[in-house]
Amino acid sequence: MKKLKFIISGGGTGGHIYPAIAIADELKLEFPDCEILFVGAKDKMEMQKVPQAGYEIKGLWISGIQRRLTFDNALFPLKLSQSLLKSLRIVNDFKPNVVIGTGGFASGPLLKAASILGVPTLIQEQNSYPGITNKWLSKKANRICVAYENLERFFPKDKIVLTGNPVRQDLISSEGNREEAMQYFSLNPSKKTLLILGGSLGARRINQLIAKEIDAILGFGVQVFWQCGKLYFEEYKHFNERENVTVVAFIDRMDLIYTAADFVVSRAGASSVSELCLVGKPIIFIPSPNVAEDHQTKNARAIVDKQGALLIEEKSLEMEFLKQLNSLFSDELLQKELSANCKKLAKPNATKEIVAEIKKLIA
Repeated sequence: MKKLKFIISGGGTGGHIYPAIAIADELKLEFPDCEILFVGAKDKMEMQKVPQAGYEIKGLWISGIQRRLTFDNALFPLKLSQSLLKSLRIVNDFKPNVVIGTGGFASGPLLKAASILGVPTLIQEQNSYPGITNKWLSKKANRICVAYENLERFFPKDKIVLTGNPVRQDLISSEGNREEAMQYFSLNPSKKTLLILGGSLGARRINQLIAKEIDAILGFGVQVFWQCGKLYFEEYKHFNERENVTVVAFIDRMDLIYTAADFVVSRAGASSVSELCLVGKPIIFIPSPNVAEDHQTKNARAIVDKQGALLIEEKSLEMEFLKQLNSLFSDELLQKELSANCKKLAKPNATKEIVAEIKKLIA
């Protein structure tokens, strides 16, 4: 049989990159001899994270449109046309059997090029409210794998397959050795651990909140493991001097930190929501309001409406955060209920199901 080839495009944030890598890893398990090429946006984090995962990546000169008047916006038509031409060359030279897009700036021109050249394409839409690029690409895509119900409003119904979001393989069995996790992160095994997640780049408002309320949080008798993001680490690293506080820019072993955590405060990016459902810890979501169509709130609501998590809007943080935290810490019945309901919504076989759909498209 001729060696299979796949191109995968996803980037900009960890929420697009890690699902792409999870799909690549599963394709390698299914087809050990296959060739996989990634295509990302130059100067974005995929250009580092993908090679670290062992895959080749090519970069496009592409970026998103800003909501304000900028020089980058003026360059967008040029960037798009150049990226489309380069994508046509990449697809034509590599000759993939299927092209897969998980979102991010580079997915647009790459999947457009694949459809022009007649190569089957699959979109993996992580959010409950799709972005403009995937809505645009869906008209020509052969298959659209989604994580939420009722996306027929945005995509052709006959192309949609409800699979869930792909997650890293190590998280599927993340209920590991708690002692090992505590040692790895130098945490106190006699204390409950509150994990703060702001996404791969960090969340300014969450960081400000934790910095302001750190004394009150520690007063609940917990220890805090705070992922502030690489953009904010210099600003908040001095909190490492506090007892029972650990501040990091990035977490390299998510499987172990989920094992160590007893409670989680998190943004509601699609990948984070999928991972947190899988590990089933009591969660307070603080969605970012600064994303397209407020999709993080919609992601969180899908869990909250089924009693699988708590939610606080940014505008209500001053009034609600400590109150909700206290309620969660002091109510073991609520903790168990949230964990159980959250786990019911997990889709641990999502990556396998997505690869099964890719197999159907192999040309």
